Amino acid sequence: MAILDATLSLLTEVGYEQLSMEAVAGRSGAAKTTIYRRYRDKAALVAAAVERRAPAKPPQPAGESLRENVRSLAAWLAQSISEQDVGLLGAVFAGMRNDAQLAQAMRQILRRDQTAMTDGLVRQAAEQLAPGAAPLFAEVASAMIVQRIVVVGGPCDAAFLAHLVDDILLPLLRHT
Repeated sequence: MAILDATLSLLTEVGYEQLSMEAVAGRSGAAKTTIYRRYRDKAALVAAAVERRAPAKPPQPAGESLRENVRSLAAWLAQSISEQDVGLLGAVFAGMRNDAQLAQAMRQILRRDQTAMTDGLVRQAAEQLAPGAAPLFAEVASAMIVQRIVVVGGPCDAAFLAHLVDDILLPLLRHT
């Protein structure tokens, strides 16, 4: 859809604060009235654009151990995050700090995605996981992967994933 593609492109180029419905209309070729009929405001437009761009579905647990399944999920998450445009992520995060409506919409999308990401793991390994393991996995794994890609500038290669899973995630997630 041209409107959502234009929104993502402009968001990356100019940031959330400078993004305007007029600019989206100009880039997409749609009338401003058409955009406002579909999206009540800038926050709704950006949330719809980001939601449409959501990554593929996470893998279902197929390993023989909790470690294999956590590693598979972490690898999928690392790939999904590394395929995102860092400029787009920065623009959305900056917008969330200053626009409560955008923050609310994005948190709803992120919570839904986190639940979808961890449901299979929880179903398969509930007795091995500590209470609250699913949201903890989503929070810690995502933070570590973003830190690795954006701040460190390193790859999420096999060595990093092994360290993330064996030294950080499994000790946090296992029911003791």
